[in-house]
Amino acid sequence: MRLWNMKTRLEFLGTGTSQGVPMIGCDCEVCRSADPKDKRYRSSAFVQYGGLDILVDAGPDFRSQMLRAGIRHLDAILLTHNHKDHTGGLDDVRAFNYIERAPIRIFCEKYVEESLRKEYSYAFSEIRYPGVPEWQITNIDDNPFLVEENVPKVRLSWVDGKGYEKIPCRQPEHLKSVEVIPVRGKHFNLPVLGYRFGKIAYLTDMNFIPEQEFAKLEGLDHFIINCVRRGKHLSHFSLEEAIAIARRVGAKHSWLTHLSHRLPRYEELCRELPDGILPAYDGLVIESE
Repeated sequence: MRLWNMKTRLEFLGTGTSQGVPMIGCDCEVCRSADPKDKRYRSSAFVQYGGLDILVDAGPDFRSQMLRAGIRHLDAILLTHNHKDHTGGLDDVRAFNYIERAPIRIFCEKYVEESLRKEYSYAFSEIRYPGVPEWQITNIDDNPFLVEENVPKVRLSWVDGKGYEKIPCRQPEHLKSVEVIPVRGKHFNLPVLGYRFGKIAYLTDMNFIPEQEFAKLEGLDHFIINCVRRGKHLSHFSLEEAIAIARRVGAKHSWLTHLSHRLPRYEELCRELPDGILPAYDGLVIESE
């Protein structure tokens, strides 16, 4: 396995569970907290790696996350699985289509594409409503794959009343590219993927990692793992399980994400976690050389 010694920057765009924090209608201590670090959008991460801008998951808070972080360009979106809290914002890539005049590249497993074709049928129909999102989907599995900079083979030209016309354009001889290493896991019975970018690995929505996948997690500076609550959960790692896995991986720094309101407030959770393990929060930036 090749490991790239490239500078990597990851920004947590969202660190909350599927309902976010605060949860609608809840009056618990965490949901009432005034600490900005207890305000959590649905889980997503923005990775700058080898000169490319890569988004991991595009949930229902996608639009707000893009605006808050000031993101103006994406080379690719990598999807971990097909659940709505990770795909529910994909319609809003229309803004990137319009501004950059290019389709957005999406990397996902085949079953995720099939789910998108049902959920966003209007984006795949033969006769399409003008202005629907323009995606270019590449199927992946748990083998390493290359992501190239998003220099499209066609440019989108908006025609009022008709939508986009696709104009062929020449690509440069050399495109920037990076290798991404998928990490297989299970989300209850659903196969999901996490991703390794250089010396940062991002794993969310898992409650099981096959033994052979731990080799992909060696030598990390930063390890990110999901944790939804204390005590056993059907489809996510518990706090206790996440700590045990983080210790086994042995990264220099470990971060918990996909946190629910059933865990303590941020400051309290920080105090009870072991050295080297901390809860992530929206807007947190981590870097690796």
